[in-house]
Amino acid sequence: MTVKMKYSKDKERIEKLKEILSELGLECARTIEEKVDLQFSALEDLHRNLNNDELFIKLVLANAIVSYQLSATGEEWWWEFSRYFSQNFPKASIKEAYFEFLPSSRTNRRLGSVKLKRLEKFEPFLERMTLDNLKAYYSDMLKLRDDLAKALSSKKDAKTVVFAVKMFGYAARISFNEFKAYPIGIPIPEDIRIMNYTKRFTNEPSTNFWNRIAKEVGIPPLHIDSIVWPALGKHGEVKSRLKQHCPKWKLVLELAEF
Repeated sequence: MTVKMKYSKDKERIEKLKEILSELGLECARTIEEKVDLQFSALEDLHRNLNNDELFIKLVLANAIVSYQLSATGEEWWWEFSRYFSQNFPKASIKEAYFEFLPSSRTNRRLGSVKLKRLEKFEPFLERMTLDNLKAYYSDMLKLRDDLAKALSSKKDAKTVVFAVKMFGYAARISFNEFKAYPIGIPIPEDIRIMNYTKRFTNEPSTNFWNRIAKEVGIPPLHIDSIVWPALGKHGEVKSRLKQHCPKWKLVLELAEF
């Protein structure tokens, strides 16, 4: 295949991708997040059991920053987190609670000492937060992203930083009973799944590609991540939920065919 022919093929794929995303829109992303994503369901369950909005959101932020190098699926990890803290409310600090939780985790066994040190570093940030601060962050998630990166000494586009913003958005949506779209300036979490999928369209960096697509279709990258995720996954319950709650589920699954 000549360079010109390959470019033409890639361009056609990208245009089809944009066409599908535009048809699905932000409302489809929200439906998938709230009705399909098992992680959202896990947070709803924890919220009911804790009955403490401030503690709930702080726990979600703490859990998000150690949600990497998992020993199981993300869905299994977040449900383990939800069940554990539904029965074991933190007695002192969240950091101390994790010193008990992480060593006994079945789904997050790797790099335990590194993750606990990360939580130690993050503890001052959590201790300063009040419910009013957290509500203000929900109205300015770009500031949250910046402050998280500073607290963790990480880059602003680091996977765990932007993923923490996404999970914060879930928790805030549940606590404050209000939907706020993610800012278009926060990039997609660049994991292996997204990097491999991006290669089907382009050789440019994943974040650059999805930032551009997001602006062209009017859907923030974190919400695009929500649309693409069930198409690329193999979780049976996720597929079942998608078909049950999303009228355009066939279009979502078509994204996996590129």
